[in-house]
Amino acid sequence: MIMQQEGGVVTASDEDRDDTALRFTRGDERALEEAYRRYSPLVYTVALRSLGDVTDAEDVLQQVFIAAWKGRDRYRPERARLPTWLMGIARNKIVDAHAARGRRRRIQNEVVSNSSDRVSTEPVDVAQQLMLADEIAKLDTVPQQVLRLAFYEDLTHTQIAERLQLPAGTVKSHIRRSLIKLRNRVEVI
Repeated sequence: MIMQQEGGVVTASDEDRDDTALRFTRGDERALEEAYRRYSPLVYTVALRSLGDVTDAEDVLQQVFIAAWKGRDRYRPERARLPTWLMGIARNKIVDAHAARGRRRRIQNEVVSNSSDRVSTEPVDVAQQLMLADEIAKLDTVPQQVLRLAFYEDLTHTQIAERLQLPAGTVKSHIRRSLIKLRNRVEVI
């Protein structure tokens, strides 16, 4: 690796960066490690500033490098430098995260408004609770565990993620998708 000293800061030369990009496109996992080490702070900082949430920024960071690695055959080093290409992916993932956040808020608001109406006007319906428990039991194993921890043990997304050793974003996704499935099933019944 060729390093240059610029004003007291050691940086990789353009030749070294080009070599990393070429090795990256060829599927060299060490090049992926180098790219992650060099550019993950940039991607993370931009995601955190835009999203304002550490967990969401971490999720975006992970998504960017997974997408880059899976799509490395589409990267053209002669058209753009690797960090520029990664930041293009990051921009799209950040936009997706903002959109997902908006969808989650709408669903949560809908669930809260529907549940607050029922709580204030209807007595506890044991049959409905049993039906809901039955519908939760029909979910796949992990979403079922996540929902039970969230509803019955009243754990936060972070606590569930720690207990099940899952990324917090994955926990949020399981909850969101499961609530949508449950809502659709209950509306049919």
